[in-house]
Amino acid sequence: MSQLKPTLTDEEKRLLKKKNELARKRVEFHRQEWHRYKKLGDSWRKPRGKHSKLREQIDTRIPIVDAGFRGPRSVRGLHPSGFREVLVHTPGDLDKIDASRSAARIGSTVGSRKREIIEKRAQELNIRVLNPGVK
Repeated sequence: MSQLKPTLTDEEKRLLKKKNELARKRVEFHRQEWHRYKKLGDSWRKPRGKHSKLREQIDTRIPIVDAGFRGPRSVRGLHPSGFREVLVHTPGDLDKIDASRSAARIGSTVGSRKREIIEKRAQELNIRVLNPGVK
């Protein structure tokens, strides 16, 4: 079966393309001094120190999270394919999905037996599954 495509307007297609280009260029934001202390981890935290060079955005520092890195509002939150993601745990959840605009993402707690049933049902309803199992 070929990959299903979402129903998008020309403007949405243009903005989605722009969003995906921006996402490719976007830097990874790391916590201040994440490389120095293993216990910190690298997930982003806003620098709040009184003398923090990163908070003051001194030239040679890593970039900090800023509104300028966001994508276009109308396509924000869309999967790179253009579908809205709907989390699915049972085959019955697929009945609530609009196949032309949304795609299913099977929950991580769903076992292989039920996953197979969900994928089969999605194929019948012509709904795209974003994380299909290996066959």
